[in-house]
Amino acid sequence: MTRSGQEYLASLRDGREIWLDGERVEDVTSHPAFRNTATSIARLYDLAHDSEHTPVLTQGGVHRAYAIPRSYQDLVARREAYKVWAEASFGFLGRTPDYMAGGAAGFAALPSLFATEAYDGSAAALAHHRRLAEGDLYPVFTITNPQIDRTRPASGQEEDDLVVRVVAEKDGGIVVRGAKMIGTATVFGNEVIVGTIEPLAPEDVAHAVCFSVPVDTPGLKFLSRTSYEARARSVFDNPLSSRFDENDALLVCDDVFVPWERVLTYRNVDVSFRMWWHTPAYLNLVHQAATRFWTKLEFLAGLAILIAKANNTYELPPVTQAVGRLLGRVAQAKAFVLAAEASYEEVDGGRGGVAPGKDISFAQRIMAGELYPQAVQEVKLLAGGGLIQLPASGEDLLHPELGPLLRRYVRSPGTPAEDRVKLLKLAWDALGSEFAGRHEQYERFYHGAPHVYLTQQAREGGAPGCEALARTCLDGYGLGRTR
Repeated sequence: MTRSGQEYLASLRDGREIWLDGERVEDVTSHPAFRNTATSIARLYDLAHDSEHTPVLTQGGVHRAYAIPRSYQDLVARREAYKVWAEASFGFLGRTPDYMAGGAAGFAALPSLFATEAYDGSAAALAHHRRLAEGDLYPVFTITNPQIDRTRPASGQEEDDLVVRVVAEKDGGIVVRGAKMIGTATVFGNEVIVGTIEPLAPEDVAHAVCFSVPVDTPGLKFLSRTSYEARARSVFDNPLSSRFDENDALLVCDDVFVPWERVLTYRNVDVSFRMWWHTPAYLNLVHQAATRFWTKLEFLAGLAILIAKANNTYELPPVTQAVGRLLGRVAQAKAFVLAAEASYEEVDGGRGGVAPGKDISFAQRIMAGELYPQAVQEVKLLAGGGLIQLPASGEDLLHPELGPLLRRYVRSPGTPAEDRVKLLKLAWDALGSEFAGRHEQYERFYHGAPHVYLTQQAREGGAPGCEALARTCLDGYGLGRTR
């Protein structure tokens, strides 16, 4: 059954080892760097557990993201669930629990991929999915190797144990050591999957491992980046970063013991890579992310409209054209989601259900990384200098001497100073703050580096059909044929 928000928050008080600013965080639910975002995530659980949205968000007593879709209608229903949670954070919480839930469902849809002669992880993949779904857990992951020397394979670094690898094998499991990045939202998760979505070299067998363990497992350390939530002055001044900073952390494994039943792949370079790309896992991740991206663009377009109206410029032709471009990008983002669903593919001849269309899903990833900076730039141009000429704090509006000055000079026709400052504070948090800069980088790289997903698009994203069409034309004429 689904958990309440309070049950989720209680699950975070487990002694996990989170580090920030040189200090260990004792409780993420009360620490000023994490507590508001933890509360925002708890609200998502409440929406699924007991609200008017429960029928949309759940299926058979579990979150719909854990269900393996069997039809086009199931894909649509899952997207509608994704949309509810995406709208709750205006698209700014990227790795909500439904993200990796879809990945786990993708593994369970094709467990045979995990079965090899040397190691059979199929039972672990099924158990992983069942454990997460039945416990309504928050799954997170770290599947990227540290950027130390990308010219060398994981096994060829100057020092050992820089990248997570197996250092010992025991009767009950394995011992791993090393690091992974980028652990988005890992400090808020219940269980972390550690693997590699990038291609590994043939000699990287010790690094070719994927497992999933509780976040409080002894030896797991999470080194958090700067907290934008902690730096936020108030919800008025930082309405997004104060509530939706999902954080990113470096994961370090210090001789972590992993039981065999939690090991999905072991010493197999091929399977450790294909588990993401040749099961529906990656396509499911994109389905959630594409729905969230569409929602985020809706928010940016809405913000642009509010700014233009507050500036009394909404009817000017250049402004209406800019808004039109933004709304066109929203429609484009929506179209990718609907097209991926409509072009669904059967998994394992239908035995593993269905997944969103591969070529459209890959194309969405390319489009999103290029489109988001363009959309941000469009809204910035509409906002103009007003974004940088704002009072330092909303408290200034309450000051007996400063308040009257701001109400006189920081306003526009039909928009009082308080409303204008509130709107532009929101816009700056979304467009120009450090939090905003992180989001622009996130939208470019949250599904890996371009060389990874562009290569997959070239290999699997419809190239045979395009080649065949061009070859048909080429084969239709030759020397000696004049008409």
